[in-house]
Amino acid sequence: MFRFRIGSIPVHIHFFHLLLSGLFGLFIFLPEMRHHGPPWLEDRLADSSRAGYSQARALGVLAWMLVIGTVMLVYELGRALSLRAYGFQPRIDLVSFGGQTTSDAAGPLLWYRNAMVSLAGPLLTLVLGGVTGGGYFLLKGQWLALDFFLYWFFVVSIIWTVFNLLPLPPLDGGKALLALLGHVLGRAGVVIAHGLALLVAVAAVAWSLRSGGAFSLLFAVLFGLWGFQSLRAISEALRANTATPEELAPVMRQLEQAQRALAQGELPEARRRATSVLEPDAPLNPELVSRAHHTLGWVALKEGQGRMALDHFSQVQREPVEAQALAAAFSLIGDDARALPLWEKAWRDSNNRTVLHEYAGCLIRLGKVDQALKLTGVEPAVAFACAESTLFIRGAYAEAGAMGEATLVHVPSPTVAYDAACAFARAQNTADALRLLHRAKELGYRDAAAATADEDLRPLRNLPEFEAWLAALRQSASS
Repeated sequence: MFRFRIGSIPVHIHFFHLLLSGLFGLFIFLPEMRHHGPPWLEDRLADSSRAGYSQARALGVLAWMLVIGTVMLVYELGRALSLRAYGFQPRIDLVSFGGQTTSDAAGPLLWYRNAMVSLAGPLLTLVLGGVTGGGYFLLKGQWLALDFFLYWFFVVSIIWTVFNLLPLPPLDGGKALLALLGHVLGRAGVVIAHGLALLVAVAAVAWSLRSGGAFSLLFAVLFGLWGFQSLRAISEALRANTATPEELAPVMRQLEQAQRALAQGELPEARRRATSVLEPDAPLNPELVSRAHHTLGWVALKEGQGRMALDHFSQVQREPVEAQALAAAFSLIGDDARALPLWEKAWRDSNNRTVLHEYAGCLIRLGKVDQALKLTGVEPAVAFACAESTLFIRGAYAEAGAMGEATLVHVPSPTVAYDAACAFARAQNTADALRLLHRAKELGYRDAAAATADEDLRPLRNLPEFEAWLAALRQSASS
């Protein structure tokens, strides 16, 4: 695999892509195919017994690999640049005879963003085709190698653009059409988009079978599979339960009560009511199902269950999940690198101080303490507390304790020292737990009653050192 970057966008070129493009180059340079396009290398390839034949053929294959790889890279770059424009961090992979662009978006894109990202690849490849086509007609005849590259860049760019704009959902043209019609017409739009895709697939299969040949058979199989997918999607859309407003009214009330319970902190009640919307016998409505998953995702977050939250958020359709919710979920599962840009976006969008300190806490957990403390308006004590609490919630008790102890350098607080001791106790590190409890007492901690009842300190109970610390704490409080 080859790795490099185009600006801030990482690009990975996989071996299988190189293999397939090389095989395609070999096919193009078969004797029966070479008469297409400018006759570059033709004199050296006319006779296989001539000196330099093997080198010329290898050069031709490498040239074709360059043409194919560049066109596909430009295509995916269009998609990647559009994702960057929407604030995501994309990555390009040239995998097989094509590519894919992924990003750090944890949920589905808004319909218009989905459509624009889908169309950005064909647009940039069309620009490449226009520039190279214009260059070919302006510079034709000056140098055969230049003619070859300009001509084939133009041809491959146009073919790749047209092919990917076909209204088949696996292709970007189909994705854009499905996003648009699905948003405007709902279920009817989905049926129309897949119906058009099915017609195109049937026509392509019929044309391929009439043409004959191995490549035609391959295209027939490919379009046949796409047509079958569209047929199945139409069937599923037509079988969908179309509940009446009267049938949906009780479900909507349950969901409203679930959201009210969530706002009031009644998490078990919120979970019970939102889950009832997802019961098999509940009237099916995609919008209400999405809202139920959104509510359950927030319930999971408040209970410290990041993985479950992401599972629910991934099933939310049409409406975006809040950046801070996704950021919190990724932080809870230990993926702070992915959470960081989401925390930053949430802070920029909301200007909320709680979000600011969670953002700073994420930076601290990633070792970027100076950057966290330079954020405008950040309070070091709160930022470090956020950094530690997330570690504690996700069960990384030893790390939470170490984070709390490091916090004392910046914020010598008795509460910080006590919380670090609780984390070390949870980690069964009694020595460090007792050491931090003594540090908390030195800094002014006096709540012996709370320490006696604190479940986090259960591993220390009955230890003589802990009982001595409690006795000294009570004596200090009474004096």
